[in-house]
Amino acid sequence: MAALVISVVPGVFAADVGGGITPDIETEDFEPLVWLCDQRVVYDDATEPGRYSQDGEEMLERINNYAFEGEQIHWLTLVMDKNGIEKVSDVYGTLGSSQGAGNDIEVNCDRLAGVPYIREVKYFTDDGRHDGKKLPSSCNARIQEEILREFDSETMAFYECTLTVETTESMYGEYWITVEAEDLDGMQGTMDENEYWFFNPVIALSITGDMTFENVRPGTSSYSDTLLIENDADVSSGVMMDMFITGTDFYDSSSSGAKCPTSNQLELEAFRYFATNGAYSTYQDAEDDSAGSVTRDKDSEGYVNIEYGDAFNNPFPFYDDAEILQAQPVGPYWTANLLTPGADMAVTFRLDLPEPCNGDFDTGSIYFWGEAI
Repeated sequence: MAALVISVVPGVFAADVGGGITPDIETEDFEPLVWLCDQRVVYDDATEPGRYSQDGEEMLERINNYAFEGEQIHWLTLVMDKNGIEKVSDVYGTLGSSQGAGNDIEVNCDRLAGVPYIREVKYFTDDGRHDGKKLPSSCNARIQEEILREFDSETMAFYECTLTVETTESMYGEYWITVEAEDLDGMQGTMDENEYWFFNPVIALSITGDMTFENVRPGTSSYSDTLLIENDADVSSGVMMDMFITGTDFYDSSSSGAKCPTSNQLELEAFRYFATNGAYSTYQDAEDDSAGSVTRDKDSEGYVNIEYGDAFNNPFPFYDDAEILQAQPVGPYWTANLLTPGADMAVTFRLDLPEPCNGDFDTGSIYFWGEAI
């Protein structure tokens, strides 16, 4: 018997075949980066213009970390987000008790168009021109070892931030301050350069000792006990005080028939003072005088006469007339005339009582003034 075996082999009836795969792509949630550019600037206010800086001008004399109501701190920052600059929802200045992100938002920052012109810049291009493309080197913009040199409007923007110091009700004491950027996902980046400030410190002077002259013989000189004049500002504030002295004439409050030497008035010119602060004393006084009511001078004993005044008058006669101690000039200031918190000056008074003189002169004042610089 013959058997017929038929084998069936599967055949390929299509011309081609293929398949697909769905990739899993996860984009990095880029944390915004914030760089401080150029110099950050502190501006004076109009409340009490200083000896050097006026309202709205850059405050060059402030060398310690304190600021008063109305004064401003200004930063120029560069913000970058590789997810796109439009994803940055907010850039703001924060103030709080610790460094880094998460402190209270105190001021919002203004976004600038393009690359702003920065003063004293010589590095935008090879020939020093501002072409709107090069990043200022002062920003030190970098991601790890990668240095960023070109401005990319799709991922970068410049922001100006200006913090104005408020009243003591909302701002008093020591705070950390920085600039932060936040994106739509809530991710935050901060400027590396945190600052530590004392806002609205209490400023005060304390006077230890009495200015008493007893049984002074007319026509003679008498010396008071030495007084200590201390900068009694908040200890950790760093407030430096520029010191001044003025006075008035003196009168006898009783009906005693006073006369010294021609009227019932003991004139301020009868008083002089000797002051010491560290290595300096009024014996080294510069006798610098501008527009005061009296010509400043020291005598052979190192005692200096006193400017007339019963209020702090800015700028005259105080500046270059009424400083307690004019020695060791640096810029517009006499550094020997400055007091840090807790520091003091020693001041001794001399009364050159006229002859003839009669009366007990108990009405009138010698004033000490301190201006925070």
